[in-house]
Amino acid sequence: MNLQETLLKSVKQAVKQIYNSDLSTVEFQATRKEFPGDITVVIFSMLRVVKGNPVQIGENIGQYLMEHVDEVKGFNVVKGFLNIEIQDSYFLQSFNDIFNDEAFGAIKPKPNDKAVMVEYSSPNTNKPLHLGHIRNNLLGYSVSEILKASGKKVYKTQIINDRGIHICKSMLAWQRFGNGETPESTGVKGDKLVGNYYVKFDQEYKKEITHLISEGKTEEEAKKVAPILVEAQDMLRQWEAGDSEVVKLWETMNGWVYDGFDITYKNLGVDFDKLYYESETYLLGKEFVEEGLKTGVFYKKEDGSVWCDLTDDGLDEKIVLRADGTAVYMTQDIGTAIQRVKDYPDVGGMVYTVGNEQEYHFKVLFLIIKKLGFEWAENLYHLSYGMVDLPSGKMKSREGTVVDADDLMDEMAQTAEDISKELGKLDGYSEADKQALYHIIGLGALKYYILKVDPRKRILFDPKESVDFQGNTGPFIQYTYARIQAILRKADFDYSNHVAPVNLHDKERELIKQVQLFPETVQLAASNFSPALIANYTYDLVKEFNSFYQNVSILGADDQAEKVFRVQLSHVVGRTIKQAFALLGIQVPDRM
Repeated sequence: MNLQETLLKSVKQAVKQIYNSDLSTVEFQATRKEFPGDITVVIFSMLRVVKGNPVQIGENIGQYLMEHVDEVKGFNVVKGFLNIEIQDSYFLQSFNDIFNDEAFGAIKPKPNDKAVMVEYSSPNTNKPLHLGHIRNNLLGYSVSEILKASGKKVYKTQIINDRGIHICKSMLAWQRFGNGETPESTGVKGDKLVGNYYVKFDQEYKKEITHLISEGKTEEEAKKVAPILVEAQDMLRQWEAGDSEVVKLWETMNGWVYDGFDITYKNLGVDFDKLYYESETYLLGKEFVEEGLKTGVFYKKEDGSVWCDLTDDGLDEKIVLRADGTAVYMTQDIGTAIQRVKDYPDVGGMVYTVGNEQEYHFKVLFLIIKKLGFEWAENLYHLSYGMVDLPSGKMKSREGTVVDADDLMDEMAQTAEDISKELGKLDGYSEADKQALYHIIGLGALKYYILKVDPRKRILFDPKESVDFQGNTGPFIQYTYARIQAILRKADFDYSNHVAPVNLHDKERELIKQVQLFPETVQLAASNFSPALIANYTYDLVKEFNSFYQNVSILGADDQAEKVFRVQLSHVVGRTIKQAFALLGIQVPDRM
């Protein structure tokens, strides 16, 4: 039984014995820093059950706890708040358990538990990954790692949008204007090369529209009949018919893009367990439409199209099959979800990391799957996130004004280099070590800046602000970790043994209390699908450590037991920072 469970039971017993009343629950909160105490019982919330003066009620319960709970060493009452002071021995025993648990905060999955599949990235194969994809990837990867730490088995996946008119636009532009160039012949990364032709298509398309308008067509007419678009649409039909030349070109150019994506994913530090391709899934789901027609989930209109009526559920009618029998995205998503559970029978839920503009789509998808009778539909979640803006404004793929993911990562490393040189912190480093460190700092700054914000909120991303070595930033936390490693290197004694009894300084007690919150924070972050909770917990831990560092002598302590304990405490804080940052996909350097 942990301390809060002990206090909960004892407070209920106190109220029963003193007031002959039964409390269903007890409200606890952290004690405010201006008052002595480690945990606070809120008396106000009891007044519906216990009648009387809240200060006197607090005094009576506090006295009962002093007499019946060994861990309680004192108390004070401020208005309707009972502030309880806990014995040092409790904190030392708790810390000893933490010190000896290398995986503190993480839980291993149980053999028969259901797994969770997390989908993220899911790019189009007509352009490189951009800033929006970075937020998507960082969220999906981090949520996967947090779910694992919370005790879940996790499969990481993506569905690659490798078919459709947008792919044919890049293919056609390369055919017309590429002169046979390849990533190898140009030295251009494959996804960037293909993306350049997507932009080229749009430029030529606009020229043709302007020309057609000058000949008397309306803008709307010109957009529909522009020869380059008509040819791209014809190429799509050829692809769907299995034309060998078109399919071969499609395979070649997609191959270039996949090679480019792999480089970006490796640099970003994300990975996947399973890849799905839209070219293989776009026909999935049609059989379930037939099943749904039989069971009344769907109905057919006079033109032959198939729909799902969700008006009784507060939504709309949704088409799931066109009149010509072709599938829509909803059909494909239904089929893909079901296929995933067939591929991984232990999957009992899925998390879709997709921007908030798709919220309605996922409400409909989840509801339809539920109506089709799949139990796991109860455990589908849309990890909806806001856009990432830059001070320079919005991004547009067709116009080539997107912030490229590779370029941004390079810029972050360069910013880290510039700031590090200004601060003069890297004397004695080799050039290779410096470059590796700039990458770790720059990427850490980028990831932390994005992940510390609630996923649902829109972000204005400022690269320079994110690499600040002060405040709530990745580099500030990385620097504190490096400072801790320097302390551990200087400790010329063995600190791996059992934690010795010492009298705790207030700063030591506060630091232990912050470390104790780590497992609870992991579980909370998992249940809320929010890496921001881990990020901001880590910042609070680092602030608490720096306050401890400034107020308490670590290696200069007169008493050897105190010196050993403070090094042990520093070790645990460093380990917790490293574990928390690993959940965010961020590395921590040993030196800075």
